[in-house]
Amino acid sequence: MDDASGRAEAFLQVNGRLLDRVRFDHHFRGGPAGRVIDALRPYQNSDGGFGHALEPDLRGPESQPVPVEMALQVLDATGEIDADMVDGILRYLESITRPDGGVPWVLPSPSPRGPWWVPVDGLPGSLNPTASIAGLLLKHGVSHPWVTRATEFCWTAIDGLSAPDPFDVLSVLKFLENAPDRPRADLSWALLRPLVLSVAELDPQAEGYVHGPLDFAPLPGSLARAAFPTDVIAQHLDALSAKQKDDGGWDFAFPAWTPITRFEWRGWVTVDALLTLHANGRLS
Repeated sequence: MDDASGRAEAFLQVNGRLLDRVRFDHHFRGGPAGRVIDALRPYQNSDGGFGHALEPDLRGPESQPVPVEMALQVLDATGEIDADMVDGILRYLESITRPDGGVPWVLPSPSPRGPWWVPVDGLPGSLNPTASIAGLLLKHGVSHPWVTRATEFCWTAIDGLSAPDPFDVLSVLKFLENAPDRPRADLSWALLRPLVLSVAELDPQAEGYVHGPLDFAPLPGSLARAAFPTDVIAQHLDALSAKQKDDGGWDFAFPAWTPITRFEWRGWVTVDALLTLHANGRLS
């Protein structure tokens, strides 16, 4: 057993949500993908969206756009897209899509949430998370009117992108990696590449809530991987490996505004750290 994964497994058994425990079991112990999908189901609402603190900083039961993105990320990592779950997702997305074809970043609700989750006036469509959601659905060949409208929204928004934040860039990259119009995606990437470098922190020892090369290019085949020198990627992989804590888990740099979110997020980022290390040949 690899020491890093064994220590992480012990951490997850003590501290992790069921979802992250079965994610680990699937990816590193050969557990069935169906158990991961089953662990996602309680987070899905009758409207087809996801809530119930799947995104740990959105504590309420109400469906929100970003938890939909997270659910699709989980499904994508298993390689299996559950048809019934995706049908519900598309139904929910249709219900919240704005006239411009995008979904808002966050919707108003009465439930407790992290203080940064503030709806934008007018609830306009947002690249984050519309582009990531559309990209993940495109990756798995999902054909639906919502995907068509969201794709057009993304192309229009990307054409007007000038000073994006890191989360916009992350969402756009997911879309460009999977957009079927490859010539247009390649042209957009050529224009976006300087913006990626402008928001990426290249110092692997930088403190605070920063976004490094592995956030934008976690896999050897990631679209943005070529934007970073090989030695910089190696340094960040070394740093990621070294950030495993004595208890076996990884931590995160953004605020934990209520105690439970630290444990819930740590389980999520621990599995993601292992997936990145494994994909880059850093775990046996």
